[in-house]
Amino acid sequence: QVQLVESGGGLVQAGDSLSVSCVGSGRSLSTFVMAWFRQAPGNEREFVARIGPTVYGDKYYTDAVKGRFTISRDDPRNMVLLQMDSLQPEDTAVYYCAAGSSLTTTASRYTYWGQGTQVTVSS
Repeated sequence: QVQLVESGGGLVQAGDSLSVSCVGSGRSLSTFVMAWFRQAPGNEREFVARIGPTVYGDKYYTDAVKGRFTISRDDPRNMVLLQMDSLQPEDTAVYYCAAGSSLTTTASRYTYWGQGTQVTVSS
C-alpha cells in the first residue's frame, strides 16, 4: 500500500512560479510511474505530467504545460515534485499526485492517489 500526500499549493498571480510536492509512504516511489493530474471545477480530471521509474527517468507532458512545468523526483525523500513556471489563470485547479505501473496518461490506470492541493492563479 502506498500513501501519497500533496502540498505546496496556493494563490499566485499570472506569470508567477509555484512548486507542488508529493511525498509517499509505505513503499518507495522510485519503482512507480508517477504522474500529476489536475481538475478544475466542472471539468474532468486531466493529465498534466508523468515520470517513469527512476531507472528510466523518462518524462512526458501534456501540450498545455510543455516548456512551463517540470516534473522531477527526489528519491532520498521519497517525493515527486512539479515545478510550475509562467502560471496562467487556466492552470487553476486541484492538483493530484498519482502512482501506477503503466506509462499512461489515463487516470483510471493509476492505482494510488493523493488528496490533492489547490492551485489558484489570479489574472
